[in-house]
Amino acid sequence: MPPLPSHVLAIDQGTTGTRVLVVDARGEVTGQAYAEHRQHYPRPGWVEHDPEELWERVVGCCRAAVADAGVDPGDLAGLGITNQRETTILWERASGRPVHNALVWQDLRSADLCRRLEAEGAGELVAERTGLVLDPYFSGTKVAWLLEHVDGLRSRAERGELCFGTVDSWLVWKLTGGAVHVTDPTNASRTLLMDLRTLDYDEELLELLGVPSPLLPEIRPSGAVLGETVTELLGVRLPVAGVLGDQQSALFAQACFSPGQAKNTYGTGSFVLANTGSAPVEARGALLATVALGLAAGAEYALEGSIFATGAAVQWLRDGLGVIHEAAETETLAASLAGNDDVWFVPALAGLGAPYWDPTARGTLLGVTRATTRAHLARAVLEGIAWRTRDVTEAMAAAGRPVEELRADGGAASNAWLMQFQADVLGVPVDVAAHTETTSLGAAYLAGLTTGVWRDRAEVATLRRTGRRFEPSSSPAAAGRDELYARWRQAVARAEGWAG
Repeated sequence: MPPLPSHVLAIDQGTTGTRVLVVDARGEVTGQAYAEHRQHYPRPGWVEHDPEELWERVVGCCRAAVADAGVDPGDLAGLGITNQRETTILWERASGRPVHNALVWQDLRSADLCRRLEAEGAGELVAERTGLVLDPYFSGTKVAWLLEHVDGLRSRAERGELCFGTVDSWLVWKLTGGAVHVTDPTNASRTLLMDLRTLDYDEELLELLGVPSPLLPEIRPSGAVLGETVTELLGVRLPVAGVLGDQQSALFAQACFSPGQAKNTYGTGSFVLANTGSAPVEARGALLATVALGLAAGAEYALEGSIFATGAAVQWLRDGLGVIHEAAETETLAASLAGNDDVWFVPALAGLGAPYWDPTARGTLLGVTRATTRAHLARAVLEGIAWRTRDVTEAMAAAGRPVEELRADGGAASNAWLMQFQADVLGVPVDVAAHTETTSLGAAYLAGLTTGVWRDRAEVATLRRTGRRFEPSSSPAAAGRDELYARWRQAVARAEGWAG
């Protein structure tokens, strides 16, 4: 009898690029590939991706990762997908051609619609049914904008000629040759269209946003075989064996399986998620209640604080201002100063997410004098990342879910200065995963769990390893964390409402 397949393939389609991993039964990454894609900014506040380019990057990275691992595609038990969650794509059902560029989760063009619906009193209904807030961040308002502003799309949608999907739906459609139009509850819970408790689309919300039901993908459990890939991808047909939104995928890889466990992924944005168990927690308008994992019967839930621009602010220092040549320079520059000399940066480059929910906020640099150097700018950006995380943990504590340890991952988690500063200003340990690309690993672990590579979640939990742990220190930032936080809140107040 031939040995059972012992590897899984994980596709992580993110905001700035696509990463694909091959992971073996020990949880070790044996092959990987990464490719960036273009960002399109048609107008200020508008952000788009080309869906076909996303697909091309996925195909290229899948083949390159398998080659890098040196495994036969027949050794793969299946593949998992994790994705940028709220990014919105519409395509033709018959041809599979996109009818518009993808509207990225950072895109703000539906802000006027959100303000109008809020003024009409729809915010309470949305919060009660979905656990979300009326914000252009979510895909439902992006779909509504496309149907309203692109000629012919509404009538075509009503006739069933078009498909809507977040990036997971688009990739599953393409991977299966158009055979499957599905999503999972972690992604569907970010649309403003799904009832958080029934795990199904809500007719009243569809009517509110004017979204025709023929557009919608079927909602299936996160850990399930959704279909098989076309043979053109790797020469074999692989089960598509799991789908998770990117932040839920990181929560899964961080083994936050028990209520109260929390993680922060420091990526393009930062996203703090805390497991809340089998029931959603009232978020009080500051945080989001969301699905952590869709099960065959029911779901597990999380409380989330979404921070829209953190790593993006470091990229802005590098690409927009030329202050640094590579992200790693920020650690040395920040450490070269004894303090911030009262220079602050609020990273509201795409508005402010939790707990403020202000799409009119803008990035704000304060306290600049003739003595301000590029080291101050680098430190202010890193400090802003840490303070925005404290904004979220303060809101979690107010909701009765205090964070007692923060598990960290993502690119910026490799910045030791930032992680120590984060521990100091939160006053809790920050435990950085040994493999900081946990978003990708979560998709691998779920697919492996679905296909039998791992027996249960207890075995998956043993795969998670600590790379470095940061305890709160006796630094000035730790000693004065509350006074400094009050000053930070003054800086945020200057940023709020700027574009309004």
